[in-house]
Amino acid sequence: MTQIRLHSTALNSEIEINRIIGSHQGEAEGPTLIFLAGVHGNEPAGVFALHRVINFIKEKHVPISGNIYCLAGNLKALRRKARFISEDMNRIWTRGRIDLLPETPEEAESEEIAEQVEVYNQIREILKAHPGPFYFFDIHTTSSETLPFLTVNDSLLNRAFISQYPIPVILGIEEYLNGPILSYINELGYVAFGFEAGQHDDLASIENAEAFTLLSMVFTGALKQEDIDYHRFYDMLAKTAGDVRHVYEIYFRYLIKPEAKFEIEPGFFNFQRIHKNQLVARNNGHEIRAKTNGRIFLPLYQNQGTDGFFAIRRIKRFFLNLSTKMRKHRLDRVLVWLPGISWLDDKRSALVINRNIARFLAKQLLHLLGYRSIEKSEKYLLAYNRESEARKQDYELANWYARIYDSV
Repeated sequence: MTQIRLHSTALNSEIEINRIIGSHQGEAEGPTLIFLAGVHGNEPAGVFALHRVINFIKEKHVPISGNIYCLAGNLKALRRKARFISEDMNRIWTRGRIDLLPETPEEAESEEIAEQVEVYNQIREILKAHPGPFYFFDIHTTSSETLPFLTVNDSLLNRAFISQYPIPVILGIEEYLNGPILSYINELGYVAFGFEAGQHDDLASIENAEAFTLLSMVFTGALKQEDIDYHRFYDMLAKTAGDVRHVYEIYFRYLIKPEAKFEIEPGFFNFQRIHKNQLVARNNGHEIRAKTNGRIFLPLYQNQGTDGFFAIRRIKRFFLNLSTKMRKHRLDRVLVWLPGISWLDDKRSALVINRNIARFLAKQLLHLLGYRSIEKSEKYLLAYNRESEARKQDYELANWYARIYDSV
């Protein structure tokens, strides 16, 4: 098994890890939690945070219900301190590519595929070994200054669970990213979402990731509040949010083409307000200006990556409540009465929409009904519904489940 040594500038320390950063099986029955960090090799903060949390639990004999697994994503890229080697490991978890995965890393055609095979096999082993319920958490950091936030595929199951955290929420990023690991996990029906802890390898990012990990254990029922300094960790994250503790959606992405010379303007940070016509970046010498008022999200200040920046806007509580009611009553069934719209299969997991019809079908309506992951072909759109995949029955006994039809 591959073992690597990682150095943290923020902590001025080193650790040795392999695919499993650490694990712990509790004495009592409970949920199974899978934490993932280092999917991008230039994001070591989450790896160090998980390593510290697992050591804390074992050294202090903190009582755990259920099972905790902490996995490292891209070991080869972590060793090189690079986002990836040949391709972004967080863009290769599509249905088609997973169906073609080789059985062993040795058969893989690239470094990232080899890493993916090991992570995929490890997750499958965990799912087979335990009855559930299962929770997945993917920890990241960003190249620009940021406060902590959650990225969530938009299902009511995810919304209900993440409403326990005191930090901003970004819905719908799966519309803009092709093949992130969380979309694959959500397609299996499990609670799964991402946490952005801060800027790469900052001490605050490691501390935020530790707080997030321990709070997640409490929120799932794997850990009791009284067994950790719960309020300190909760307040640590709550204080970072300030006046942006809301739910947002992405409405614009600036995609960088291969070989383009892209430069974001200096000084931008996540959630910063931007105004119409404000200069945001330059691409091959051409100015890129904001088309509307909004907030900037994930401005790219590193050499690798294709997403120059996103723009986000707040979703008002009225629309969150409205979408909850529309999904609860399955109003999406009305859409197939329209010409040019049909179900993809008997499971009603997706709508097949004639693109001529799609021009008259508001994107916001699809969002309200739970359709955010949209694939395009020359003649049709495939709109996938997260609600049809959600394994609600697995979580019915959880304390947070009562929020399933409440807004974030």
